[in-house]
Amino acid sequence: MWDSDHTLWKDDPAEITNRLGWLNVPAEMMDLIPDLEQFAAEVVDRGITDIVLLGMGGSSLGPEVLRQAIGSAPDYPKLTVLDSTVPAAILSVRDRIDPAKSLFLISSKSGGTIEPLSLYRYFRNEVADAVGAGNPGRHFATVTDPGTPLQALGDAEGFARIFLANPDIGGRYSVLSHFGMVPAALMGVDIRRLLESALAVRENIAAGADPAASSAWSLAAQVMAALKEGRDKLTIATGGTLPGFGLWAEQLLAESTGKEGKGVIPIATEPLLHAEAYGSDRIFVGPDRDADAFRDLIAAGHPAYAGGVSDPYDLGGLFLAWEFATAVIGAELKINPFDQPNVQAAKDATDAVLADYARHPTLPPLDSVNSLPELLSQAREGDYLAIMPFVAETDESTAAFNELRRRVMAKYRIATTLGYGPRFLHSTGQLHKGGPNSLLAFQVTAGHARDVDIPDAPYSFGTLVDAQAIGDFQALQAAGRRVARLHVDGDLVAAIDALAQAI
Repeated sequence: MWDSDHTLWKDDPAEITNRLGWLNVPAEMMDLIPDLEQFAAEVVDRGITDIVLLGMGGSSLGPEVLRQAIGSAPDYPKLTVLDSTVPAAILSVRDRIDPAKSLFLISSKSGGTIEPLSLYRYFRNEVADAVGAGNPGRHFATVTDPGTPLQALGDAEGFARIFLANPDIGGRYSVLSHFGMVPAALMGVDIRRLLESALAVRENIAAGADPAASSAWSLAAQVMAALKEGRDKLTIATGGTLPGFGLWAEQLLAESTGKEGKGVIPIATEPLLHAEAYGSDRIFVGPDRDADAFRDLIAAGHPAYAGGVSDPYDLGGLFLAWEFATAVIGAELKINPFDQPNVQAAKDATDAVLADYARHPTLPPLDSVNSLPELLSQAREGDYLAIMPFVAETDESTAAFNELRRRVMAKYRIATTLGYGPRFLHSTGQLHKGGPNSLLAFQVTAGHARDVDIPDAPYSFGTLVDAQAIGDFQALQAAGRRVARLHVDGDLVAAIDALAQAI
């Protein structure tokens, strides 16, 4: 791995030899700390109160973990991660901030991702209205790869800063690069401490280091041993120190290993039940739990491993350890852990729906849509239910979906996941279509009480997210997955509560 030998994974070096920059990025970023901290100080001096990150997948999930686990230092701006095209989610952010006192960080490796660019158009207009004769471009910054359309946009619009990231790093491995460290610095996070914890882990995974002393090697070994026993549901049971870590790890594992009909199936944010409620397909990992937390699970025969992390600044090392372990698991599975061949299917289907909409402004109906009871009647041992709501994420909706998960787990003894769309399209979407065909996919959509126009686009955000839901549903059907769909025009929480009660 340290010699960038692509044959560790595949004979073809494509998307391997140019995707190993994450191994060395902690040291690279240490040299850039003064520049990042200087930019953060300038933002504070300008009176900026809010940082709004517009990004998807690897560009958004790492910063979201840092926001939840560490948060903003006193006198530094609050960070909001907006990785949704649902109108209600966009309006919720717009209602909470003052655009004239906000900095919008557009984060995209390719620089051409439809969600952040559409969100930029909307907030560019909002900023222009708020600052009047001022310069709207000063309220935007970007993190992207060199030579992307986003770099060109930043130059043309006079962005406050354009950060060019190491291009030899895939999105889901990028949290310790500019993609994670720029928003962290803007929150006043001590990025030196984060990177030092990563460098400490790097010493234990360097060529010639003792694998027995490495948490990264330990994680890889535990997961591979479990996989060989048919335990492919890696349940990430975080405690109170690392909120949000499961969402980041979920993308890393799902998008890296879920292909060629293989894969580790990460289970994040799932309600914890008694040990006897789980099937024989489970392995439990608690990065910030102690051994006592898993005593009952181990007694019931489930492999369960506690990490004991108590300091959120250990996230730097934890990120690198899980990235390394994932790459090792990919080598064991003989897959490429750095590509995402099935993600494009949903994008292509969405593009086709939007192209048709531009010619005839109606969205296509979906045929052969089962109900949730019909879907669950097909559940077999080793299956898992993926709940995929294309709705605004709220505490109330998440609580309702988690109660539904709890009841499904208790009755059918299968694992469950919850991923809000379109975020999960850049995360677990690869696993859904390319991983094991043990998926029961349940899509939930809802009407839009208020829609939001996308400037200079022939469709609104409401139409965009509806097209994304349709595109993903069609891609799942094309991949031969078992799918069901529910559309709610009224009270979403009440509808989900009713489903849970029926189970």
